[in-house]
Order: sequence, then C-alpha cells, then structure tokens
Amino acid sequence: MLKLGLQPTIVTFSTLINGLCIGGKAAQAVRLFDDMVREGYQPDLITYNTIVNGLCKIGDTTRAIRLLRTMGERGCAPDIVTYNSIIDSLCKDKHVTEALKLFSEMRGKGIPPDVVTYNSLILASCNLCQWKEVTRLLNEMVVNNCKLNVVTWNILVDAFCKEGRIFEAQDIVETMIKQGVDPDIVTYRSLMDGYCLQGNMDKARKVFNSITDKGCASSVVSYNIMINRYCKAKRIDEALELFHEIARNGLIPDIVTYNTLIGGMSQVGRLAVAQELFKEMSSNGLVPDIVTYSALLDGLCKHGRIHESSGIFHVMQNGGLEPDIIHYNILIYGLCQVGQLKVARKLFCALKVKGLYPNVYTYTIMINGLCKTGVSNEAYELFRKMEVKGCVPNSCSYTTMIQGFLRNRDIVRAAQILREMVKKGFSADISTAAMVVVLLSSDSTDESFCALVQKL
Repeated sequence: MLKLGLQPTIVTFSTLINGLCIGGKAAQAVRLFDDMVREGYQPDLITYNTIVNGLCKIGDTTRAIRLLRTMGERGCAPDIVTYNSIIDSLCKDKHVTEALKLFSEMRGKGIPPDVVTYNSLILASCNLCQWKEVTRLLNEMVVNNCKLNVVTWNILVDAFCKEGRIFEAQDIVETMIKQGVDPDIVTYRSLMDGYCLQGNMDKARKVFNSITDKGCASSVVSYNIMINRYCKAKRIDEALELFHEIARNGLIPDIVTYNTLIGGMSQVGRLAVAQELFKEMSSNGLVPDIVTYSALLDGLCKHGRIHESSGIFHVMQNGGLEPDIIHYNILIYGLCQVGQLKVARKLFCALKVKGLYPNVYTYTIMINGLCKTGVSNEAYELFRKMEVKGCVPNSCSYTTMIQGFLRNRDIVRAAQILREMVKKGFSADISTAAMVVVLLSSDSTDESFCALVQKL
C-alpha cells in the first residue's frame, strides 16, 4: 500500500489490529498500535477497545490499565467494553480488589455495569469462596434491574457443585427455569460433575441421559466427563459402554476420550484393551500425546510388564515426542519393581546427559529400589546427595529411608532419620509407624532405639 503512494487510514489500522487479535497475534497487534500512534494517528474508541482486549488476552493487564488512563487524556472516553475487558482480566488473575475498584470508578463515571461485568466479578468471587461478595453482587443486579443470564446461573451452579453443595446447585437450576432461563449443556455438565465428585455416579448418569430430553445435544465433552468419572470409580465396563455409545450417536471420540479410557484400563490391569485402544486411536488419525504415553507406560510398569513398557518408551521417542522426567520416573519405578536395579541405576545416571534433572520422586523411587535390594548404605548416600543437588526430601523420601533401615535392622540410623524427619515437621505414615511399633514390642530391640523414639 505504501509502495503505491497510498497512506493508510485509521480504519486500515483498526482492521489490521482487529484481524491480528482475532488470529491470536495480540503481541503483533500491540506493536502495530504503537507504530500507528508514533506516526501521529489518533486511535478511535473501537481501536482502543480492540487493543485493550488484546493486551488483556496476553496477560498484560497493567499496560491495558495504562492505556485506559491515556484514553481520557487523548479525549477518547472509555466505555463499558473497555472496562469489562480489564475487569475480566483482573478477575482471571485473582486481583478481585483491583477489579472492584475499577468497577466503582466505572460507575462513578456514569457507566452502568452490565451482566458481563457482574459475571466476571461473581465468577472471581465464587472461585475465592467470597460468598458474601457473591450475594452482594447478585442483590445489586436485582436492584439495578440487570437480569441474570444463562452464564450467571451456570457460574452459580458450577460453584455450588465444586463446593459439594449439589442439592443447592439443583435448587439453583430449578430457580433458573422459573425465571425463564433455559439450562444449557454447560449447566447439565456442571450438575453431572457435581454428582460425580460426590461419588453418586447413578445420579450423574441420569443427568447425562436427560441432556437430550431437555433439548441439548450431547457432545464428546459430556461423554468425556462421564467416562473420566467412571474410570476413577473403577467402573470400567460402564466407561467402555459409554465409549461405544459415542460412535452410535454419530460423534467422534477425541484424544481426551482415548487418553481417559487408556488410563482407566491401565490402572485396573486391562492392558490388552488399553493397547488396543492405543492402536485404534492411531488408526483413526489421532496422534498419541504425552498424556497417552504416560497412562500406558504407568499401567505396564505397575503390572510388571517392563519389556512392553520399554518398547512403548522407544515408540514415543521415535514418534518425535521427547520423554520428560515423569516418563523416566515411571520407567525407573517399573525397573525397580521387577528387580532390574542395574538398569534403573543406569537410566537414573543418564538423566543429566539427556538434559533432565531428577526430582524428589525420582530420588525416592531409586532410594526405595536400593533399600528393597538390601543396599541401604547406597540408598542413604543418595538420600543425602539429593539435598546437596538442590532437591529437598519430602515426607515420602524420609519414610522410604526409615523403612529401608528398619528392614535391614539398622535401628540407630532409622532413629536418626526419624528424629530428623520430625524436626522438619513431617509425620511418619501408617506403614512406618506400624514397623516402629513392631520393633518396640520386640524383646530383641535395642534399648537405645526405644529411648530415642520416646524422646521424639
């Protein structure tokens, strides 16, 4: 355009900025806006609102607020859209106090809040369990004749469900209907999840089955919620039944569906089905991701099928996915479980070469593996080394080390670590406490150990 001798107008810039923001290129939009201002163009309200929204989307709320102040100085008064973008961004960042200040400022300038404003503030207050503030905002909406929309009702239903107050959530749905607002798919999903969280899968299934009766089309997301909860409840056959129902209803399972079901099957030891699902998703054009491989690896390792898990590990690498520390932890754990300590140790030592650093779980897995094979001295060296390497032992690390010493009748060092553990504010777990009780009740237990335990 410039090469043709044509000068862009404010409309040209606004169109480009809007296009960049819609395309998820907010950072480029901001740079273009800065160029436009430097060239002497005066942005209009639409341009300001577009760029404020773009800044909020990339998390630069501070600059969005600065721009809000600049607007007034440049003679372009902000409107409800400007304030709503910033209030929503502040709420998402949990800066509710700042959002409420901006809310008051907006009203002070004679700009009445709308349902979008209230929804942002109500959602943030619900997330922070500020129920008095939620009530105040709802009452204010009624006084200002600002009607609750389906989004407002859904925020309330979801919040009560997450709090475990499912009967109150159901009452809200009934009130919502009386107010002439029809529940949508989001409403029913929240109710489903609420019942699932309470372990009431039968009630959740009734809500799920009623979705189509209420005129809402079932989606893969709704199926995924139910399949996930059935898997967590170890009701795998019902999860599988729903999986097959997806195709019968003309829907296509997504990667979340497969990952959830593969994870569920792997946890209960139905590894043949998990592997079949793994092959099926690939043949259906879905590319296994980090979550897929983690679920399958974990299942294979926990059930002692280390050879197959190593194969899956290599398939993952060949597929262009670089294993992270979680995958190595799973594999090292599996190797330790089947007594392949040498291979586990080799893999552990190779982590640094691969640009990975052991975390507290990696160290604890190795310490446990070493203790179980009777090399508690090496385990103790590793236990001490982890803190030197900047990885602070947690409660599990301590109990693993203590149990290792107790198994090997190294009473003195077990008591030493136990004392250290208590000083750091950790408590022994049930199995460790049980081992200590057994030793205390034994006639052969050293008196010094009894004395040490009594001092704790």
